[in-house]
Amino acid sequence: MHQLFSQVLGQRDLSRAGDLFSLEDSEIEDCLSQALDQIKDISCSPDYLTNDNDQAVVEICITRITTAIRETGSIEQHSTALVGLWESCLEHNLTPKGENTEDTPHAKIASDITSCILQNYSCPSVMVLAVPVAVRFLQRGNRELSRNMSSYLSLAAIAKADLLAEHTQAITLSVLGGNHMLLRVLPSVYPKQPDTIHCHLGSLTAMMSQLESPEQQHLIRLIQMVAEKHPLMLSPQVPTLVSYLGDQSLTEALLGALVDVSQASPSSFVSFLPAVRAVGQQFPVLLGHVAKIHGAVGVISETHAHNSLVYLVFLLGSMEHSFHHTLLLEIRSLTDRFPSLLGGCGKDIYRMSNSFTAIARQLGRRLEERTAMHCRVGEARPPSPCASLSGAGRGGAEQRMQAQIEALDEKMVDGVGEGEALEDSPVPQRRYSLSQAVREESREMRFNRSKSLALHTVRSRSINSDAGEDGEDSEQIPDGIYSNAMAKLRSENQEEPPAERKLAGEESASATTAPDRGGKEAEKGQSREPAGGKEEQRESDRLLVHLRDNMEAIREFCKDMMQHIPIPEQCVIEDSTRGCVAKLSFSCPLKGHYCLYAKSCFNLSSRQPHLWIHIMLLRLQSKSSVPLRSKDECVRNLASLWEKTQLKGAHSFPMAMTQHVTPHRKDLDSLQVQLEEVRFFDLFGYSEEEGSWLCFMCNNPEKATVVNQEGKPLIEGKLKEKQVRWKFIKRWKTRYFTLAGNQLLFRRGKSKDELDDIPIELSKVQSVKVVAKKRRDRGLPRAFEIFTDSKTYVLKAQDEKHAEEWLQCINVAVAQARERESSEATTYL
Repeated sequence: MHQLFSQVLGQRDLSRAGDLFSLEDSEIEDCLSQALDQIKDISCSPDYLTNDNDQAVVEICITRITTAIRETGSIEQHSTALVGLWESCLEHNLTPKGENTEDTPHAKIASDITSCILQNYSCPSVMVLAVPVAVRFLQRGNRELSRNMSSYLSLAAIAKADLLAEHTQAITLSVLGGNHMLLRVLPSVYPKQPDTIHCHLGSLTAMMSQLESPEQQHLIRLIQMVAEKHPLMLSPQVPTLVSYLGDQSLTEALLGALVDVSQASPSSFVSFLPAVRAVGQQFPVLLGHVAKIHGAVGVISETHAHNSLVYLVFLLGSMEHSFHHTLLLEIRSLTDRFPSLLGGCGKDIYRMSNSFTAIARQLGRRLEERTAMHCRVGEARPPSPCASLSGAGRGGAEQRMQAQIEALDEKMVDGVGEGEALEDSPVPQRRYSLSQAVREESREMRFNRSKSLALHTVRSRSINSDAGEDGEDSEQIPDGIYSNAMAKLRSENQEEPPAERKLAGEESASATTAPDRGGKEAEKGQSREPAGGKEEQRESDRLLVHLRDNMEAIREFCKDMMQHIPIPEQCVIEDSTRGCVAKLSFSCPLKGHYCLYAKSCFNLSSRQPHLWIHIMLLRLQSKSSVPLRSKDECVRNLASLWEKTQLKGAHSFPMAMTQHVTPHRKDLDSLQVQLEEVRFFDLFGYSEEEGSWLCFMCNNPEKATVVNQEGKPLIEGKLKEKQVRWKFIKRWKTRYFTLAGNQLLFRRGKSKDELDDIPIELSKVQSVKVVAKKRRDRGLPRAFEIFTDSKTYVLKAQDEKHAEEWLQCINVAVAQARERESSEATTYL
């Protein structure tokens, strides 16, 4: 061992411990293992817990050793001694007792060694020694150490998951005990130890609502893997998983996993079909998954097949073409399995028309007839929802949509003669022979070539299954024709006036809401509308009809919403790597003498542009005494923003805005949470007197003069600052802070009389945020972060009340500093 190490450790000489850092790493590289062994002996001595001198010597020596190991890359050479010292800490108390929140001496040793091992997580020989010890630390009750071990095991799972497989049980129990960070490890070890995780699937799935979003994604990934490889193991968890479908962030992934489970265990979904249908209604883009689950359940029996078929046929007649492929395949699968459902004439129905709505009507009629026939022989059944397919019992909006679709079908049928006329006889019959029908089809293709790939697949399968002349003259349509034909069909049957097409094409990707102005323009525009034109417009303008029918509900909603969620002054849609983002700007309308946003705006980026656009439209309508129209300029601006979002499902702006009268409460709560996260409510408050959102200064004029007094602190007191030694090891240090003028001043120690450190210039502060939610459970409920150009400060207050007070004061002071800087720049120019 090096002479200096021998002296410092042998004599516990704290005065010479600092000299260890003057040695070159190469001088002490070979003796580091011996030094670690001696440190182990010192730390295991009976008086170590009470001997401050020994603790200081050990801490300094460990710091010097881990630094030398990192610089020389000799972790493999000294891993045995390093892990031996690490493991010895498990024999001692690692959890603080009483009111003392400081780490115990052995917890500090374990933390320092953990940081060294973490930096070398990808070294296989070290992992073999370290992983078993790291797993044992998970059960020792020290939350900070447990978090550090979770970080190490997560990295180890990426580098070498096989080493963790034998510890799957301990890792799973740690997750169930609240160490949610380890959820990311479970998908890595599942292929090696599936049975262990299967035993805890019920408890794991029940945790979903307790998890933050990143942790939920790891659990969903595990559920998806189970659904792919062992779907029957998730059958008992179907009720729990279905209950989570209402969460928009989980719906798509969970519904995909449930599709796999339904194929293996359809009976477990029988009682949950209404809930699955509700999800399809709320999220139309997921109707393909909903249809597959209904198709799987229908296989159980003819009764279940009939009920599933009723729903699938309804969707076929009312939904857009993107779902027809899936719907037709599921319908065909059920009718092939139970031919008696259609009386054995299913193939004829598929061939008789090129229109999906016509096929849906025929299937609906046939199902009704079969139901009526069974009722006549004494088998009573509840009325079939298929009546809605022929026009009866349907809600107003769906009936109008169906009427438009049927009108388009009639135009197409009139253009080709009566080759596809359908009779209302009890059993569908073909008017022409099949060869004649094919010739009629060839004539029809001059007018309508919008045959979908799904329908073509089903009809080709039907024709090929028959014998003789059925396939002789059939003409095959290339897939590429479909998109062109649909574009042509829309241009022929739903042609817009040239002026409207020009306006729609010239819209920009930004809009200013200006509710009062938008409402007045709408009223002015509609006052000039001829009386005859109004009636015609009410039939064709879906948005106008929807807003007209719900004006009172919208006003009541906006009256309440305005007190909780502000309306942005400007909205711009921008593309990002993760999708479209709404860039929102908020300002203070009062513009008082001390206004925080007289010449600037509070900016917010949101990944929920469709929701903001919806509430901006509702706000415009609440300010207008007449229903807005699709061609009003303010509505066209919002429609242009909507098109830029490129939402899944390809809904048009009027279609999307009329799905629901008002947004769901859960969606509004998510907007409020986002505003809280960016500390919007520190800077703005709703004024009932003004009926709008004002900045802090304009809302509290009596406080403005106090805040702006020169030299008087806005707030001062003690805060704890996190001192970062390495990435994974941190310490808290108490300091005295003063917020005054354009600076946040802080002293070197706990007293305000000590010398100042370099202050934080508020004009250089980029943002001030509460510590992320995923980290709050780790003992940081009172912590917040200040981000500057060059450094991030992590501070912790005495309690949550003081933390909120500091946050608001700092945010107000930062906004004031920026506004002052902006005013000075304007004056200079």
